This record gives sequence, structure tokens and C-alpha cells, in this order.
Amino acid sequence: MNSSDSERVGTLIVGASQAGLQVATSLRELGATDPITLIGGEARPPYQRPPLSKRFLQGDLPEHRLALRGEDFYASNAIELICGEWIETIRLTDPAAGTGEALTRSGRRLAFTGLALTVGGTPRRMRVPGHHLAGIHYLRDVDDALGLRHDLAAAERVVVVGGGFVGLEAAAGARAAGKDVTVVEAADRLMARAVAPVVSDFYAEAHRRRGTAVRLGAMVTAFTGDEHVQGVQLSDGAILPADVVVVGIGLEPRTELAEQLGLRVDRGIVVDADARTSNPAIVAAGDCTVLPHPLTRRGQVRIESVQNAVSQAQVAAASLLGLSRETRSVPWFWSDQADLKLQIAGLSAGYDECVVRGDPATEQFSVFYYKTGRLIASDSVNAPRDYMVVRKVLGDGGTLPPDRVGDESVSLKDLMRPSTSTAVA
Repeated sequence: MNSSDSERVGTLIVGASQAGLQVATSLRELGATDPITLIGGEARPPYQRPPLSKRFLQGDLPEHRLALRGEDFYASNAIELICGEWIETIRLTDPAAGTGEALTRSGRRLAFTGLALTVGGTPRRMRVPGHHLAGIHYLRDVDDALGLRHDLAAAERVVVVGGGFVGLEAAAGARAAGKDVTVVEAADRLMARAVAPVVSDFYAEAHRRRGTAVRLGAMVTAFTGDEHVQGVQLSDGAILPADVVVVGIGLEPRTELAEQLGLRVDRGIVVDADARTSNPAIVAAGDCTVLPHPLTRRGQVRIESVQNAVSQAQVAAASLLGLSRETRSVPWFWSDQADLKLQIAGLSAGYDECVVRGDPATEQFSVFYYKTGRLIASDSVNAPRDYMVVRKVLGDGGTLPPDRVGDESVSLKDLMRPSTSTAVA
């Protein structure tokens, strides 16, 4: 096949993810009339991933409800959707213009006039002895969730390796189904990269109260069993019996195509505030990227969230069209673990003070994070009003006084202070 046999696909969006679909949607909303092609390796159209470790895993949400758009959306918006095709290589014919050709695993050649990378990531794998055994599960896509749900139905003992959001959500679901559940975390506290110790301690005790065993500072050295996993061996020599193991130890961003293109990569595809890569003609968005802090524009952060995928994709679409768009946005996240809803606004990394509002013993409280006296983030557990106030305050560039925010007798709305400076190092 020569270059004349290539399919002309217009703007090529690699990765049929939440971010990828949003790039395509935003291009049309912004008036783009050229062809748009959205391509993804999974056989399914773009769908929601957060429910995979929550309601879908528990069987409370049917698969068709995961779809981000109905079947007629793509045709009615002139978006060509190609599912079940992996892009193997990409070469640029004109780097300055961002034009080139992509080759799929099946041999299709796609000539593009614009390029967006929304390729997401893949679960970080464990390579200890026994990692190949059946019954060991990772959770990233629908097939992963279906396989895990099938095995959980017949399991009695479940070990979750990793005390982050996904692992704890899966643990809560398994415990609610009556399974004997143990969470194993190598660090000395749960969700250590995301929350303050007071929140980590609360969740450890909350899961224990609901019947889940939590082992902290525990390293997994091997999985035991013949063909199917039977146990999880720890560094202290203990072996935890297991019929099913769920591993949730983080996400590795997909950077292979970016590296092929010579783009800058550092813990992800590096982009600027306009979602442009080191080649300004190429954009990237979603879990695969490292970007400037969305509020301060300083440093580089990697944000794995629906909110970031959507807002960054909207910016990426504008950049492809040569348009400017407001890029300042408040990062937000959520995690449902049993009857506990954790809502996070802002980014707490680098905080030097935190203030608790409410009593964690009531399972309804918030933690406010400060840096040099300015509010930078909050964690709210079953306290949605606190969360919404903080989102508004951060969005307006304001703050809440740290010496009064812990007083529940005072309304947070009455404490809102306007911005004097949005610069936080």
C-alpha cells in the first residue's frame, strides 16, 4: 500500500476516551466543519470509567448506561468513530502543520490534517512471583470489570492490593456483597498521595468498622497458587488466603506514540495550559498528560479525573482551531466507598496547614488545605455543601480564613473572601 491508498480522515483523535470524545464534540461546537475521526482500541464506543469500580462492578448499573453518547450522536455530528483499532505508528509529513499518517495494527493507513492524543493510561502491573495466576485482576475497562464481577460472585476471600481510590472502592463493593475482604497497602496510610493523614486515618477506621481488614506498611512479595491464585504473600512472611485479588497500584500514562513523534515526555505527555505538546501543532488531553497547575499555572501536575479530561479536551479543541479559551479551572474528584462520599476540590499537594471542620467520628466532615495562609483545596466526606463552597471560592480566586473555617457555627458562605492574588507557589 502506498501513500495514495491512505484514508483521508481530517483531524485524527487517537484514543476513544472521555477526553477524546470531548475533543471531537468541542470541535463541532466551535464550528469545525472538516472531517473528524475518533479511533480507539476497545470494541466499544466511548464510555464512563468511574462506575467500573463502583455501581457497575456491583451489578447496579447495566452496561448500556455506561455509554457517553447514543449511537446516533456520531453520525449526526459527522464524527467518524473507529473502534477496535490500535494505532501502531504515527509519522509527520509536515511537523509544523501537524499533518501526517497513522498506521493501525490491522494495516490501515490514515492520513490526517490535525492530531490529538487522548490515549489515557494502563494499570501499573505487579511483577512478583505468581503474577500470572488466574484470579488476579486489574480494573481499567469494561472487560476488566466484567471479569472481576464474574470471579467475585463465586469468591469468599478477596485481597485488594493498593489503598488508593480504585482499590478502596472495589473493596467496599466486595464487602457489601458479603465477602471477606483485606486491603493491603505498602504505605503507612491509605490514599497517601491524595489526602491528609486525618482523612487517611478516618478511612482506615471506617473500612474496618464495616468489616474490611486493613493492613498498612505491608509489601506484597508473591502470589501463591497453582493455576489460580490462592494467597498473597507479604514481606513479613504472612500469607493471606485469597480466591480473588484486585490490584490497584496506579496508572501508567501511554506515551509510546508521543515518544515516536519526538514529543516531550516526563511522567506523561507534557503539555502547556493550552493543551499543546512540545510540537504546538499537536495537542493532548486526559490521563496521559502532565500539565501546568490548572489554577496557578505553575509547576507540572498529572491529574486523573473526568473533570480534567473534559476541561482539558475543550481547551485542546480550541487550540486545534487556533482559538483562545479560558484555561483556569478548579480540579475536582469524587470517590464513593460504601456509604461514604469523598468529594475533593482543588489540589492539596504542597499544603503547609490543614484545618478540620466537623467531627470525623460522625462520618460527616471536611478538611481544608492551606499554603502560606491561602486555601488551595478541600476534602469533604458526606459534606456536599462544604465542597460546593470551596469549588466556588477557588474558582473565584478567593479564600477562606484558616482561623475560622473550622467553626461549624459560622456559615462558610459568610467567610468567603474575594481574591487579592491567585498566585500560589
